[in-house]
Amino acid sequence: MSEGHTDVTTPAPGEAPGNAPGEPVVSCAEECGVRDVQDRLGDKWTVHVVVELAAGPRRFKELQRLVDGVSQRMLTFTLRRLERDGLVSRQVFPTTPPQVEYSLTETGHSMTHLIKQLIDWSLDHRSAIARSREEWDARHPA
Repeated sequence: MSEGHTDVTTPAPGEAPGNAPGEPVVSCAEECGVRDVQDRLGDKWTVHVVVELAAGPRRFKELQRLVDGVSQRMLTFTLRRLERDGLVSRQVFPTTPPQVEYSLTETGHSMTHLIKQLIDWSLDHRSAIARSREEWDARHPA
């Protein structure tokens, strides 16, 4: 989506109550910060890490076991980015060797509602999307 093209058109009349015909459902004509959020939520591992931390604080190795397929490097990178954004806190315990625990901040917890909606939408529409992909693939052989 280009910076100049950020409106989402209104669905057919009756599908989006409260919106006048032609009025965008979503608009971000000025810099609204959506790119920062999109960068964070759109990476491969953030949603998985946030989902696991929503259940409570986790140590690094525990997170690595729970987030299937993530490498140590990518988990470290993802946690650092989430910490930088204020979504995750990192607590170091003075033990030998030091123990580190990660948890969601208040802002991070507030994001879990959006992720839950995304998961619910995905579950509700995955068979329709799969059918659409099959139909498209049949019309456009590789």
